Amino acid sequence: MAQASVAETRQSSWWHRNQQQLTPWLFLAPGILFFLFYVIFPIFQSFNLSLYEWDGLGQAEYVGLYNYEELYWDDAFYTSLKNNVIWLLLYLLAIPAGLFIALFLNQTVTGIRLYKSLFFFPFVISQVVVGLVFTWFYDPTFGILNVLLGAVGLPPLNVLGDENWVTVGIIVAGLWPQTAYCMILYLTGLNAVDPEQIEAGRLDGAKGWRMLWYIIVPQLRPATFIAFVVTIIGALRSFDLISVMTNGGPFGASRVLSFYMFEVALSEYGFRMGYGAAIAVVLFLIMLAFIAYFLWSMYKEEKAR
Repeated sequence: MAQASVAETRQSSWWHRNQQQLTPWLFLAPGILFFLFYVIFPIFQSFNLSLYEWDGLGQAEYVGLYNYEELYWDDAFYTSLKNNVIWLLLYLLAIPAGLFIALFLNQTVTGIRLYKSLFFFPFVISQVVVGLVFTWFYDPTFGILNVLLGAVGLPPLNVLGDENWVTVGIIVAGLWPQTAYCMILYLTGLNAVDPEQIEAGRLDGAKGWRMLWYIIVPQLRPATFIAFVVTIIGALRSFDLISVMTNGGPFGASRVLSFYMFEVALSEYGFRMGYGAAIAVVLFLIMLAFIAYFLWSMYKEEKAR
């Protein structure tokens, strides 16, 4: 009995000594387990699946790097990759657009709450709704776009039916809610801007663009970092707008890697899960490269301070 009592006392004292360090980890444990099971494990599973030829039902056949070799000769893959690059370049316009809208909404003017609600609205509606709205907007028969073009004497334009315009048209639709998201990030960041630095800048004669570039923008680095990461991920995983607006058409001209992955794995190409996983791995590595670059840049900046 005495030995048991001593052991219990030691155990109790160890818990009390380490309680502060262990308690946060106990609260984090469920989230970490979910993250490992639903994010990290599927990543490694996708790498493994990309080495097999599998239809999702029968016996998987190991083919090594054959799926990646087939990607190298796949014209549809390069079309999807090119469209992803276009998405990435044009989607980044949401960041400066969101910043300037946030600067406008950060002022105290009449009706500013109404303006904030109007600019915030695209962020809270579904991407499917955004896709439908812009599909009607681009419609060559009754869409508002062609009404406006006709009003200035220009011929009608079938944006979603033209191989040269379809990707740009979908990106414009995606920029609407993405700009609203960046605006919210910058509005939050502007609330944390040090007014003393702004006042010091004014005393030094900084105003307009100089004030923005040298005083305000450096203090918005955390918001800019998040905006870049979220925008790049959004551009590379774009799927829902393409599915709603064109379903990859016309003639596959609006495909991106995420949509092409869906097509080959779960659609008309015969349920090629291994080939779809290979596309997913390529997309993941591209995302990882961009995110790693921004994390490394942020780390160097913080270390230099």
